[in-house]
Formats: sequence, structure tokens, C-alpha cells
Amino acid sequence: MTALFSRNGKRALFPRSGSKSESKRIGEILRKETVGGLLLVAAALVAILWANSPIADSYFALRDFEIGYEPWHLKLSLGAWAADGLLAIFFFLVGLELKREFVAGDLRSPRTAIVPVAAAAGGVLVPALIYTAIVRGDADLAHGWAIPTATDIAFAVAVLALIGSRLPSALRIFLLTLAVVDDLIAIGIIAIFYTDEISFVPLGLALVTIAVYGVIAQRYRLLFGRNRFAAWLILLPIGALAWALMHASGIHATIAGVLLGFTIPVLHRKRDAENVEAPGLAEEFEHRFRPLSAGFAVPIFAFFAAGVSLGGWQGISAAAANPVTLAIIAALVLGKPIGIVATTWVTTRLLGTRLDPSYRWIDLAGVGLLAGIGFTVSLLVAELSFAAGSPEHDYAKVAVLAASVIAALAASAVLGVRNMQYARINRRLSQSISSAETPDPQE
Repeated sequence: MTALFSRNGKRALFPRSGSKSESKRIGEILRKETVGGLLLVAAALVAILWANSPIADSYFALRDFEIGYEPWHLKLSLGAWAADGLLAIFFFLVGLELKREFVAGDLRSPRTAIVPVAAAAGGVLVPALIYTAIVRGDADLAHGWAIPTATDIAFAVAVLALIGSRLPSALRIFLLTLAVVDDLIAIGIIAIFYTDEISFVPLGLALVTIAVYGVIAQRYRLLFGRNRFAAWLILLPIGALAWALMHASGIHATIAGVLLGFTIPVLHRKRDAENVEAPGLAEEFEHRFRPLSAGFAVPIFAFFAAGVSLGGWQGISAAAANPVTLAIIAALVLGKPIGIVATTWVTTRLLGTRLDPSYRWIDLAGVGLLAGIGFTVSLLVAELSFAAGSPEHDYAKVAVLAASVIAALAASAVLGVRNMQYARINRRLSQSISSAETPDPQE
């Protein structure tokens, strides 16, 4: 973070000091997209290996172990706690990112936002159509149409960070904006299409609790910005209550995380002594809680969600031939880039605009392939689409994992070549500038 505070005329780096040096060091490591993505992949890999090992029963016993207070309908398996509870932390950060984009980011201006927003919509619609076309005629399988519509921000940005050191910064901004809008659409899909029955009394109480949470966060933003423990002592219990009420209402409890994130103020009410805008509470919260999400919540969810028994070569063959597997892989690997590139092309033609001059259409195709990395949200939608224990439940997860790997490799191939080309261009420009600045000794 490069934003600054000012105290007594002196500048201090954000975030302010106060935690132990080792905790700060680990926190900074976890804030790197590459590390978060690697932890995500590592947790999923451990789950798959354990679920297909001679001691696989211990994995499923751990995943299905129930804990919680049953009278409040909170006696859930550890896997359900990870999907409904821990993932709410991830969605809280999504809510913070969405609000920052709408208030102070690229989505603030319709003129700037229209192209990536349209691209995100195309990247949702085309995969859904491809999935539906492949599983047509089977109403039960069609229920999983939303599985290939999501993009995993952490994983996609991690791959881009690993392979795209020389790619234009505008391309990364496009990917981030695209992924943020994609998450917003996915949240709406989960809330509307994957809610069987709504209990309106708990829902109303949840919304009231979220409103109270927002009023307190807005009213005492300086307190929560300066004292990190105040948020844990005051806001966390209110947020937990809102989550429990949302869970009881029948709407997926992660929606509470998004709504809570939306209530956090993005901007400070006044500037500091040097007229420098200090980071708002949303930015400060994102900085504080990113390590908790990237280093713990999302990897634990991936660990419990990705563990499926493949059943040896016979099981792998059965999964590969199943329409659900084929539909998800085709939708993510092909549907995402086709939807994103085609919609961007149509939008730019209709509006008479152009791509950012720093990148080309082939670069956009690589970003489209990156968007085919579904992983976190796709695994969540797979959990909601098919009954636990059904073949399709496991096949869908296998397909999400396989498609994410294929999309990551394909994107790495395309963008890796482009990265080398941009590196050569940058070297030539640097040499040209150096030659121009070197004085002629005969002058």
C-alpha cells in the first residue's frame, strides 16, 4: 500500500505500525496474490490426494463431522461450516472491493465501466448457454448451469502475476474489473436461483442487523480505523449475528458477508493536514482481513470442497464421459474467452470505442482464458447444484478443477508468449532512450 497518513507534519506508511514484526511480515506475504493462489491450489491438491488415498475414510469423516448449536439450526458439518461460514469472509472482502470500485474505482464512471461490465456479462451468458446446450433434455443436470459462470479472482490474478510481469497494467485492471463484476453477477445468481425457500422473519432481522452494523461502521469509522481491536469487539459479534440470521432465512449465508462489506465507508470525511486523502475504512479493513481470507478461509474451503473420490481409472473414465464434466469444462475453457472477447468486440463497435492502446486483442483472449479459472465460487455453486453423494456432485467438482487447470495452462501459454514480446519491446525502448540521451563526444 502506498497511501499515507500524516502525523505532526511527518508522513507514515499505511498501514500504521502496532503489530509484531513477524505478524506483519507474514501478513504482507499473504497479501500477495501469488501466495494466496498457491495456498488455494495446495489445499485442493492435498484434499484430492487424501480423498483418494488408503486412508480416504478419515478425510470424509473429518469433512462430515458435525459441530454447532442445533436449536439455532447451526449444527453443521465442517465442510458446511467452511462453505457457509469461512467463505463469508471471502465474500465480505468481495463486498469491500465492489463498493470501492463503485465509489472510487473504474466502475464509478459508466463510460469507463461499460466495456468490462459488458465483457463480464458475456463471460457469464455464453458459458451458461454452452453448458445448457450440452446437458439439454436433462432437467436435473441443467440445475448446474451457473457452475461455469464464475471467475476466481485470487487464482486468476495469481497466474497473471506469475507470468505477466511485463504485460500492460491496463490489462490487469481490465481483468480485475471483469472479475469484480463477475463476482457481483455470481452473488445475484446464488441469491436468486439457489435459494429454495425463504423465511422472511429471519431475513428481515438479518437486514436490520446489517443496517445497524453499517450505521455503527459509518458513525465510528475513525475509531475502527485507528483501533483494530474495536472492530473485533464491536463489529464482529454484530456481523456474526447477521450471518446466523441470514443462514436461518434460507438464503446462502455468504450473501451476508457481501452486504456487510457494502456498508463499510470507502472514503474519509476529511483530508489530512497535507490535503492527502487517507485510506478509507474499506481499504483498511481489506488490508487487515486479506491475510485471513487468503491464508486461511479460502484454502480451508478448498480443502473441504475439492476432496472427491475419483475411484481409480474407472472412476476417472466415468467422470470424463459424463455430460456434466464435459459441459463444465467446455463452458469454462471455451465459453469464457468466447463470451468475453465477442462481447467486448460488439460493445466497442456499437459505442465506437477502442481497446486501451497498450494491449491487443490476443492479450484480451488470454485474459478470457484466465477468466475460465472458476475454482472457489464454481466449487461453491457445484455444492449448491447437486445433492451431496450424487455422482454429479463429484463429477462437477472434478470438472471445475480440471477446467481451472486447463484454463490456467492455456492462459499461461498465450500470455507467457505475449509477456516475452512486451519485454523485448521494453528493452528496445530503453536502449533507444539511452542512445538518445548519450551525448555525442564529437559535438
